[in-house]
Amino acid sequence: MNLNYLEKKIKINFKNKDLLIRSLTHKSFDSNNNNEKLEFLGDRILGFVIAKKLLELYPNDKEGILDKKLASLVNKKMCLQVCKLFEIEKFIKTSSSNKKNYKIEDKIISDTCEAIIGAIFLDQGIKVAERFILDLWKEHIEKTTKTNVDSKTRLQEYSLKKFKKLPIYKLIENSGPRHKPTFIIEVKIKSSKSTIGKGFSKKDAEQNAATQLLKNINLI
Repeated sequence: MNLNYLEKKIKINFKNKDLLIRSLTHKSFDSNNNNEKLEFLGDRILGFVIAKKLLELYPNDKEGILDKKLASLVNKKMCLQVCKLFEIEKFIKTSSSNKKNYKIEDKIISDTCEAIIGAIFLDQGIKVAERFILDLWKEHIEKTTKTNVDSKTRLQEYSLKKFKKLPIYKLIENSGPRHKPTFIIEVKIKSSKSTIGKGFSKKDAEQNAATQLLKNINLI
């Protein structure tokens, strides 16, 4: 693993190289010394930094609007998109890393992005972590002048306005290995047929189900 190359790509020179290595280690590779706790930490730091920046940019926005802007910036898809900029998937260690033509799942890549943020915070402090996040998210933050509402929120707002009831989500199936589960979620609103969504997390499956239902009722 060429850590020097990676450090140049992310523009961070780690004092403790072990932190960087751990941030790149998936639990399927090492069940004890992996990036789960760093991911947990990085997720909170990312949310804090982006929330702070949004408050600075939009001091007059209501909490609900800020929350939607935050949700559009702090999610697995955005982390994946950002991580692709420095090809982080080439450095992640999983149980299948050495197999030919192995493709790392998107969720693992986005989780690693959060783990790297956690590692940067522990190694360099909040100022460096903040600079790292804001540099990578700058373009996306600038686009938040127009709020992007996720499918689940949009479906909920529509259902409450039209029927005074929340959409009903139901877990249909949870299959696959523990480190790579697949969720199938069903969603329904009044007077609609049930719609199915799949994902590697319940949240993603619910979003996909909501997106499909919105398409079915011609709202997107």
